[in-house]
Amino acid sequence: MSGGPAGLVGELVKRGRYLTVAPFFAPGRGVPVESSREARVGDLVLVRPGRGPKQRAKVLRVLGRPDNARALIEAFMLDRGLPRRFDPAVERAAREARDAGGEAGASRRDLRDLTTFTIDPVTAKDFDDAISADGSRIWVHIADVGAFVRPGSLVDREAARRGTSVYVPGAVEPMLPEALSNDACSLRPNQDRLAVTVEMDFDGARVTRAAFYRSVIRSDERLDYDRVDRVFAGAEPWAQPWGEPLRAARAVAAALQAARERHGALAVESAEPDFAFDPRGNVTGAERSVQTESHRLIEHLMIAANEQVATLLEQRHVPALYRVHERPEPLRVQRLVDQLASLSVPTPPVPEPMSPSQAAEIVAECSHRVDEHVRRVGHGRQGLTSLVLRALKQAYYSPRNLGHAGLSSAAYCHFTSPIRRYPDLVCHRALLSAVGGGEEAPNASKLPSVAEWSSARERDAMDVERTADDIARCLLLERELFENGFDREFAGEVTGVIGAGAFVAFGDGYEGMLPVRRLRGDWWELNEPGTILEGTRSGGSLRVGDEVAVRVERVDSPRGRVDLGPLEDEFGSATV
Repeated sequence: MSGGPAGLVGELVKRGRYLTVAPFFAPGRGVPVESSREARVGDLVLVRPGRGPKQRAKVLRVLGRPDNARALIEAFMLDRGLPRRFDPAVERAAREARDAGGEAGASRRDLRDLTTFTIDPVTAKDFDDAISADGSRIWVHIADVGAFVRPGSLVDREAARRGTSVYVPGAVEPMLPEALSNDACSLRPNQDRLAVTVEMDFDGARVTRAAFYRSVIRSDERLDYDRVDRVFAGAEPWAQPWGEPLRAARAVAAALQAARERHGALAVESAEPDFAFDPRGNVTGAERSVQTESHRLIEHLMIAANEQVATLLEQRHVPALYRVHERPEPLRVQRLVDQLASLSVPTPPVPEPMSPSQAAEIVAECSHRVDEHVRRVGHGRQGLTSLVLRALKQAYYSPRNLGHAGLSSAAYCHFTSPIRRYPDLVCHRALLSAVGGGEEAPNASKLPSVAEWSSARERDAMDVERTADDIARCLLLERELFENGFDREFAGEVTGVIGAGAFVAFGDGYEGMLPVRRLRGDWWELNEPGTILEGTRSGGSLRVGDEVAVRVERVDSPRGRVDLGPLEDEFGSATV
């Protein structure tokens, strides 16, 4: 059993005459607990341990039954140390900041007459960014969180401690209290909102002029990605007043994408799951949110704004946090080339010796060739993309500008999501201090520790989000098996291999492990590049990207794990 400062999480069980909270997410000893009127045997509960050796634990919250998705994910978040609530004093301070209106005496440009719109997922509740466009001029408006969250305030200290918002299926652990994240700072339509604006003039993909200032805006429309894609496809009209500005933004984003492809930016596509729940908290479905043109439009404009902010901060030597993605190590890139070649994916020529700058160019070229290969053969994207990503170093925050290799950018920072990322708020303060926006520059001596902490919190959040997605997938899979039969065949695709077996994506967004011990009749060995399991007797193989047929042997929802087995052909050997 584990948990954060809030307490311990486990399942309420009865041992003889006594109640015990048994570990649920990891092995461990049970904790004797006081009886509770609200909790039933079998419930997931949050408890506060007894203060003495003979004192029983006390139930603080009843979370629900372990077969309920919302209850299980809530328990998992608590188990991983997420508080799930703000201290009342922080909530009160956030409400006071909201009610004060956020005006700190700084001058603002009134852009309320400028046609403005947001583009976000359908389910979004906090809107960090909005767009305006007129020909080749683009305005990127970002929520002015710094106007409400003053340095060193109670809310600021709590935001710094959390570091980032954590998004899991059906829930969010926000960095800021709701009074700010979903209300005062959120760029809602038809409401006056305080913003920090990056105004850019473009000549093709080149920024010829950039200006930065505090503003007040009024969003005219809350668009979502699906609707914008329908507009682009001609299925919905380019409605006014936002139709022409959207068309202008689309043209600039297309030029930016073409330039980034020419300059060696990575071509990596990913699909994030979007889960649906019924009113009782059961997961009922999942759709894979793939990156479309509407996603890329916002992405390219946000990248452009981030680059302009980072460039200004570096030029003026203002203490700030940069988003650093160092060039990959040549040895890892050489291994990537060998791995792709072992799978018959075309690869670029590799110079000897290979410099770090050449390594960055080669891995970018590999990403484009993987994309072309997948489009040609029709499968293998997840596994091959994973190989490319493993060749890269992990991005992190740093007070030093070391460039962003993945974007092929000389200077980059996170500026466009201050509602959900603390480094963005730091960059807002740095930028506003540089342009006379009424803020003091961040304390340079504190930035190394802020960067290290923020990077660690980001990694923790990503791990929680991935596991929570896996838990939701497992619960959905159990539902599907119950409704459609447990002994059914799934079409799958190998996404990775290790000596113990193959990782397989199967069905509609599920993932599991196919152990080699279940592949009877052969001895399987991993090849040197780590991309193929080879049968030493039969000559058969399991390769990254291969299509396979599997059945589900076991689902372990609390740990987000699925064990798979192969189908058996008429001779009793594994069909792989």
